[in-house]
Amino acid sequence: MKILLQRVSQASVEIDGKVSASIKKGALVFVGFDPKDSFEEIKRLSKKLLNYKIFSDKNGKINLSIIETNSEILLVPQVTLSVSTKKGLKPSFSQAASHEEGLILFKEFNDHLLQEYPKVKKGIFGAEMSIGLVNEGPITFLFNS
Repeated sequence: MKILLQRVSQASVEIDGKVSASIKKGALVFVGFDPKDSFEEIKRLSKKLLNYKIFSDKNGKINLSIIETNSEILLVPQVTLSVSTKKGLKPSFSQAASHEEGLILFKEFNDHLLQEYPKVKKGIFGAEMSIGLVNEGPITFLFNS
């Protein structure tokens, strides 16, 4: 499981020319799944995502989490996070979870996040999405299981 988190002042998902989800201050979270991923990775990375210090405190130090700032999350499935780029000039999807596995894991991840924190919106698994964002900082972190 791989998570690419970007601190944003706004972000949105557009599908077929219509905004399907949007947030203000928060985190745009791209997630990709590997075949070996399990609910244990989902629980561990959910906790890390919600509690990782990505926002500045009143002194300008990166010292506050999503929970501490009451920020929003926009969760977007991104299979390309799990592709292999080591060989050749074409991405290999053999290291990514299958479509069926990825869909199940994405639903489990979204559901688990919502149980822990209510301010989660999401993109649509398998849809062709256009993502709009204003990255603040810029702050971007990559988490691996």
